[in-house]
Amino acid sequence: MSIVILGGTGFVGKNVCEALEENDYSYIVGSRSTGLDIKNSESCIKFLQETQPDFIINCAAHVGSLNYVTEQAADVIFDNSHMILSMYEAIAKVCPNVTVINPIANCAYPGKAETYNEDEWWNGHLHRSVLSYGSTRRFLWSIGECFNMQYGIRTISLLVPNMYGPYDSTDPNKAHALNALISKFVKAEKTNQEQIEIWGTGVAIREWLYAKDFGKIIVKIIENPKMIGLAEPINIAQNFGLSVRELVEIISSQFKFSGKIVYDPTKPDGAPKKVMDDRKFRKVFPNFDFTSFDEGVKNTIKYYENRFPY
Repeated sequence: MSIVILGGTGFVGKNVCEALEENDYSYIVGSRSTGLDIKNSESCIKFLQETQPDFIINCAAHVGSLNYVTEQAADVIFDNSHMILSMYEAIAKVCPNVTVINPIANCAYPGKAETYNEDEWWNGHLHRSVLSYGSTRRFLWSIGECFNMQYGIRTISLLVPNMYGPYDSTDPNKAHALNALISKFVKAEKTNQEQIEIWGTGVAIREWLYAKDFGKIIVKIIENPKMIGLAEPINIAQNFGLSVRELVEIISSQFKFSGKIVYDPTKPDGAPKKVMDDRKFRKVFPNFDFTSFDEGVKNTIKYYENRFPY
């Protein structure tokens, strides 16, 4: 069995690679650091000809913080759209019998929704704060469907909440939200900062997925890819959310930081609530045991403590 991880040197990709290794699966990484330009169809064609994959886990994306995807909106939508088109064009030409697994960020859901149900994920406009990246996540699903209609390419789409865990960027502007918060606390404690600034009011509610759990789910799908139908995406969900203020309290309890925590209400909160319905997930994965939030946070703190050279 040949398994390719696109974006395998990035945050989500590294966690998927680790889960595969723990279950004795070999894999091939495709990323810029290995010489693959996913925005270029010829580069993708050459790579797929060499690897002849049975599975493609597509973790490749140009993304960052809420601030980043707004400031770099044109680059984000341009780069991601090109990656999606180049990848599927190459698959159609080289290996149309492959199974593609696409994680789709929950910013693809309508901005006004509160509990995200798979049957309603197209029912409304995206929140403007994530227009650049969220649009490409809907586009990713649409391309997968269209290439299935014409070429028979099998795509499994997994709608995922905000992820956190090891292997993310140490740059708060590029790291995923919870990781960025943790990195701020690690840096503040190590450099004796007197204040930590948090964007927004702190009232926004988010659901969180430990990235190592996502890797475990990928392994389960590879072991039985027919367990999920093709028609619609499935939430990888626990139906549980925490406000940013609650997150900050949980994270700060793990540190000896004695300075001030200041919320900046002039900065955007994003959508007010993002919690995902888990009924479909529980039917497909009835016995899946998610990592506790406290354990996931502690593990992520250890990762960032080892990354910062202070």
